[in-house]
Amino acid sequence: MTARIVLLGATGYTGARTAEALVARGARPVLAGRDPGRLAPLAERLGGLQTAVADVTRPPTVRALIGSGDVLVTTVGPFLQLGEAAVEAAVDAGAVYLDSTGEPPFVRRVFEEFGPRARESGAALLTAFGLDYVPGTLAGALALAEAGERAHRVDIGYAVQGVSGQAFSRGTFASAAGLLFAPGHAFRDGRLRDETPGRRLWRFTAGGRPQAGVSVGGSEHLTLPPLSPGLRHVGVHLAWFGPLAPAVPALSPVSALAARLPGTGALARLVSGTLAGWVGEAPSAATLARATTRTVAEVRDRDGQRISRVELTGPEAYGLTAALLAWGATTAADGGIDAAGALGPVQAFGLDALTAGAAEAGLRRT
Repeated sequence: MTARIVLLGATGYTGARTAEALVARGARPVLAGRDPGRLAPLAERLGGLQTAVADVTRPPTVRALIGSGDVLVTTVGPFLQLGEAAVEAAVDAGAVYLDSTGEPPFVRRVFEEFGPRARESGAALLTAFGLDYVPGTLAGALALAEAGERAHRVDIGYAVQGVSGQAFSRGTFASAAGLLFAPGHAFRDGRLRDETPGRRLWRFTAGGRPQAGVSVGGSEHLTLPPLSPGLRHVGVHLAWFGPLAPAVPALSPVSALAARLPGTGALARLVSGTLAGWVGEAPSAATLARATTRTVAEVRDRDGQRISRVELTGPEAYGLTAALLAWGATTAADGGIDAAGALGPVQAFGLDALTAGAAEAGLRRT
């Protein structure tokens, strides 16, 4: 590989799994984090990798990690509170940047605030390059390609099956809980709009089972419209709430009102941090052994007629995220990205290469 890969947050759960996935692909990343005492044993276990101490609360230490053309992968979250230092460093250095966030406000900020600056510096920013939201982007892009000029609306649904015990890591739980009163977005009537998370419900089938997904802001709202000029609506939905899903839209106005009250965001972060302390570091072993991810994209024409459908099946969420990040980083390190700015996966790699890379990560069309 011609470029250095630096992994920030290597000692966290997602970070360690990403380090393992990078090494499995033949890479020798620099492992970076706050605690040298935790970095050293991981680096030794993975074959004597180089380590570096960096702390996102001290941005110069993150900037010192990378230079022009390097690849920075970060799994340090919650990204709304801790993600700025890494993306700032990548923009400043003209580096390639990938992260594991699933936090809609951060995704939007990368595109709208950091993207224009990245185009000027030559940096390539690939945010949300994991289960959130590469599978939906890929499924949507494939469905839009099959639909052609008739595409008017695309809906994306994410589902997880085979979960037993704790489904999420501590870091994911903290990020998700902190978004309860965060702003959201959607692509409707041909433009990006503010929209409270959970406002809409979409019923779909995944893995042969009925699902009810609640709307969220995703990267698909930003990355799919450029692929289909006639596209007017993009919906992204998470089927993670089971029988409670139909009640979520009714509560959406309440959360929207609460989000405008002074101090709500700080209170939500405090509560999420406290609750996360009661959650185990990793998902349960049963979930890791049995869970699968399902992602569905359906395209409709102006009359509401479904004209294409794609369903992707993948491994459990953390294995898939680690494998996608590892593929994206190693491909970028080998010169696989010839663009700058905030990029979607298709814009960065092309649809054929992304389809092949996703298959290597275990994400395949059903």
